[in-house]
Amino acid sequence: MRERPLPWSARTYIGAAVAGCALAAAPGLLPAAQGLTRTHWPTVALLALAYAACEWLPRCPLLAHRMPKEISAPADPGGSPPRWATPLPLAAALLLPPPAALLAVLPGALLGRTAGGRPHRAARRIWHAAQLGLAVWTAALVHHLLGSADALGRPAPALLLPALAAAAAFSLFLTLSDGGVLVAAEGCSPRAAWRGRLLRGLVPHLVHGLAGLMTALLWVGPYGPPAALCVLMPMVTGCWVVAQYQRERAAHRATVRALVQAVDIKDRYTRGHSERVGRASALIAAELGMDADRTEALRLAGILHDVGKLGVPTRILRKAGPLTDEERRIIQLHPEYGHEMVRGISFLGEARAAILHHHERLDGSGYPHGLRGKEIPETARAVAVADTFDAMTSTRSYRRARPVAEAVAELRRCAGRELDPRMVRALVRALERGGWSPAVTADGPAPDLPAARTAAALDPTGRHR
Repeated sequence: MRERPLPWSARTYIGAAVAGCALAAAPGLLPAAQGLTRTHWPTVALLALAYAACEWLPRCPLLAHRMPKEISAPADPGGSPPRWATPLPLAAALLLPPPAALLAVLPGALLGRTAGGRPHRAARRIWHAAQLGLAVWTAALVHHLLGSADALGRPAPALLLPALAAAAAFSLFLTLSDGGVLVAAEGCSPRAAWRGRLLRGLVPHLVHGLAGLMTALLWVGPYGPPAALCVLMPMVTGCWVVAQYQRERAAHRATVRALVQAVDIKDRYTRGHSERVGRASALIAAELGMDADRTEALRLAGILHDVGKLGVPTRILRKAGPLTDEERRIIQLHPEYGHEMVRGISFLGEARAAILHHHERLDGSGYPHGLRGKEIPETARAVAVADTFDAMTSTRSYRRARPVAEAVAELRRCAGRELDPRMVRALVRALERGGWSPAVTADGPAPDLPAARTAAALDPTGRHR
């Protein structure tokens, strides 16, 4: 399939960037201007070589498949370099005059990866180089306006303001030019093109600016460029750790999402119930002042509390008419089934105990183990309240939802006998402050009548047991 031609507005925009880049670099190349710019070609060559290597490594056939994409990808879909390599362009802006700083990053920028895939790859590469070159030129200009040619010889505190200002100028230029190319090439509205971009990029670039300052100071220090390049090592390590954390969190979310979707497919008449119980459980945790880890564990417990239904035969879940005692005993095994399913998922932590015991009641009338009072884990007592509340306030195929006020009155009536009064009070306080907006549980097509009658047999009073 032929790619869509690049709009003339985009060609003009990229052409203007290339022309601006050439004009900005010219004083560093023209012999007549060498006295003004004091280009130190060995420094330019070493920085160009180091940065070109950083940009080329993610494209190396031997290494590309081994590098996490979170590390090797550009920090932004525009002209930003890879996250861990950003200190080098900023160090060039602090070490060199503006034209020389631009020349130091240009070869690497032409070698770098371009976001956006195959269409218009040459245009993307040219834009990437021109944009990054002008961003570094702008940063170097700001630094030299605030500092001087021997700025790196000053005491360290005096270097911070020029370095941070240069990093801010670098970030601002990338943000404005990124938005501009989206407007020119894709017809985005200016508001959509620039919304949120500045704040998203400013803080990381300020941090990279400090790393760039460290690189520049080491570069002119007694140990020279080899020591300066060592600054990149903690940046690579930090990016790898963040990438691993993000990958692990994504795997956790995918695991939970898959389990919940499986429950919803099997027991579609309680669709959305799991997410709402997770939300109500998190409200209770926040009201009780639990830390972020325990709050997240409680939210996951609420989301996965019914995962054991996957172990209950579908014929029982969808049986027409009342359940036999044997069938009811099988359904009451679902907390144990759920606990076995998640036993090996280490990131759930306390959530596993809540999945097992969320049907226990303070007076010992619950299941599966008939625990009483404080024998029931705190997380399970919280999920029990959230589960009961959502069951009462959700519309089912066989009854309408109760009003929140009526459900709260029922929770208070059961507090101290079946439900933990402390958890009930916490949920009530959260509801009074923020309200509750339950969605219809049995959304989509109307259920078949036999399954509706079975659900009613499982929940005849409107309270979830």
